Parts: sequence; C-alpha cells; structure tokens
Amino acid sequence: MTTTADITAAQRGRGFWLGAALLVLALLCALSIAIGTRNVGLDDMLAALRGQSQNIAQAAIAARIPRTVLAVLAGAALGLAGAIMQGVTRNPLADPGILGVNMGASLAVVIGIAWFGMSTLGAYVWTAILGAGAAAVLVYAVGSLGRGGATPLKLALAGAATSVALSSMVIAVVLPRNDIAGGVRSWQIGGVGGATFAGITQVLPFLIVGFALAIPTARRLNLLALGEDLARGLGENTAISRALAALSAILLCGATTAICGPIGFVGLVVPHLCRMLTGVDYRWLLPMSALVGAGLLLAADTLGRILVRPAELQVGIVTALIGAPFFIWIVRRQRIRGL
Repeated sequence: MTTTADITAAQRGRGFWLGAALLVLALLCALSIAIGTRNVGLDDMLAALRGQSQNIAQAAIAARIPRTVLAVLAGAALGLAGAIMQGVTRNPLADPGILGVNMGASLAVVIGIAWFGMSTLGAYVWTAILGAGAAAVLVYAVGSLGRGGATPLKLALAGAATSVALSSMVIAVVLPRNDIAGGVRSWQIGGVGGATFAGITQVLPFLIVGFALAIPTARRLNLLALGEDLARGLGENTAISRALAALSAILLCGATTAICGPIGFVGLVVPHLCRMLTGVDYRWLLPMSALVGAGLLLAADTLGRILVRPAELQVGIVTALIGAPFFIWIVRRQRIRGL
C-alpha cells in the first residue's frame, strides 16, 4: 500500500532529477559558448558579457550565444513534442520524425520555396505548421483504417510509410531546381548553425504558444494513459484532449522545423530517458522532457563542432547517430515485452 511518505519521497526524487537537469543544461550552455573552431575561456566570456572584450573571442561568443539559445529552444520543443505524441497515440515509438510530422513540414516548406518563391522565415513557419498538421492528420487517418482502430503498431507503420513517401516527394520537387537544391539539402540535414536573434524572434511566438498549450495537457495525458473507456468514465472528453495535445505538438514541430530543418530522434529518445528518472506521470514527464531535450540537442551540437574540427558536423547527423541505435533498442524491448 502506498503511503504519504512514499509519495513524498517519490516527489523529492523527481525534484532532484529536475534540478539536476537544470544544472546540466546550464553547464552545457557554457560549453556550447566556449567550444568551437576557436575555444574561449571563462575570462573571455565574462569580459564579453561586460562589454570589455574587443577581440576574436568576443566575436566568437557573439555568434555562439544565439546558436545556443536556438539549440535550447529547439531541443525543448522536440523533446516535449515527442512526449506528447507518445502520450496521445499511446505508442512508445511515436516521434515527430517517425510519424512523418517533420517530413510533412519539410515538404510544405520546399513546395513553398520551389513553386511560390517563398523566402521569409515567417512564411516558412506558417507553411511548416500547416504541413506538419496535414501529415499528422494523414498518418492518424491511415493508422485508424481497419479493425482495432489506431493501434500503436499501425500508427508506426503508417508514419514510416508516410515519411518515406513525403521524403520522395521532396526529392522530386527539388531535383529539377538546381537554383535551390543546395540550400534545401543543407536545410534538410537539420542544424542550428547560423542562428540569429532576428530569426529566433520570428519563431518565438509560435514556440511560446506551443509550450503554453503543452504543459496544461499533463493531466489529460495521464487520463488518456488509463485507457479510452476509463478516461471517458472519469469525465474526460478524449477527442478534445487529443486535439489540444496534438495541436501543441504540431506548433512545436512546425516552428522548429521551419528554422532548423527536420531534426530526428530527439522526440523519441528524450521521453524514454525521462521516464527512467521521473516515472510516467506527465506532470513531471513534460517539463523533464523539455529540459532533457534542450540538453541533448545542445550536447549534440557541441559534439558536432568537436568531432570534425575545423569543420562542423550538423546536429541532425549527430542526433541520428545517437537515435538510430536507441530506436533499435526500443523496438527490441517492446517486442520482448509483447512475447
């Protein structure tokens, strides 16, 4: 029987991990600013913050601060979106990339660039959100066909098939357009290099709305985790709950894809790591996923600057190298559980 003392101890443990995640994120922010083609020390960073440094170190720091801010925002958005998608679909393999949401946003942006001459980040954001939403609806509709409705396996298969189909369509649109091919291919890899505060400011309102919609869905996701019938029996409108949660995830994914390109596996890896630390209660899982997602993307971006110096490895490549083995492990784990 669970006692009040047990609940208090569990909350303290979760609070400890939340505080530890914040501390690690602060450390990773400092490393992100310090590490690059030219490393800078603590004295240089403090001098730059005081405006007393007028050298190469200050220029490097000025370029890395918006990059660090963007990595934190994008990682938090993707980690949070992944946790929400797994809760909405009750599918441990759900992820913005695996379910085709990122690729839907990518295709919409590529079509806007190639066919309509779209060139502003603001237009990219709106187009990416519409594309992400359309892809999410398509995947859920296809996964709901047949007996049993939208099961986790059918959603994963529908998402994988949709993602491959949309990726092929992106290639078909870009291939005849040599004038945009180079820029689109670079953007499709996914990265935070070249970030500016002007660009961040344009996507920030969408991210804020996404975060604001996402955090209050924790209680609804906890009820959905109990099962459709039980959630309805407790007075929850499951259709509205899923729609609000999905909307927040689409906003977060669309805005992030517009400015960074499609970055995969963050939304898959992060929620699983967080469940090991805080359990399955979404009141703790959602904020923890945001913090760990920010830390993971920041660490991946910093690692990409170290591995191939003096060049850089795009963060989308690093997250794929981390996420692909993790995805295989999750699939094997779920298969063993199902036996």
